[in-house]
Amino acid sequence: QAQLVESGGGLVQAGGSLRLSCAASGRTFRSYAMGWFRQAPGNEREFVAAISWSSSSTYIADSVKGRFTISRDNAKNTVYLQMNSLKPEDTAVYYCAAGRVTGWSTGDYDYWGQGTQVTVSS
Repeated sequence: QAQLVESGGGLVQAGGSLRLSCAASGRTFRSYAMGWFRQAPGNEREFVAAISWSSSSTYIADSVKGRFTISRDNAKNTVYLQMNSLKPEDTAVYYCAAGRVTGWSTGDYDYWGQGTQVTVSS
């Protein structure tokens, strides 16, 4: 059974940093693109960042560009989201996902984690 497990969420003050991790197990995700999405209460799930299987391509949403960085370690089957200069509007549940396409849409991804809460206080 393929599984993605996020960790690293929590409560942080505005201006602070967090690093989210997503550990993959159950199948080989090294050939999969990986993405991060987030969903705030009452909002649709939105794209945050994506990285190709080889790390040759990365995409960052305009809303977090310059503050968030995505990376992966295929030897550890883990993808990371480094979040700096956090703002209250970054508060959401963050989900990692795996798919065959390094895309911006939820439909591009086949496997999803359960999510980790990030709360940024002002």
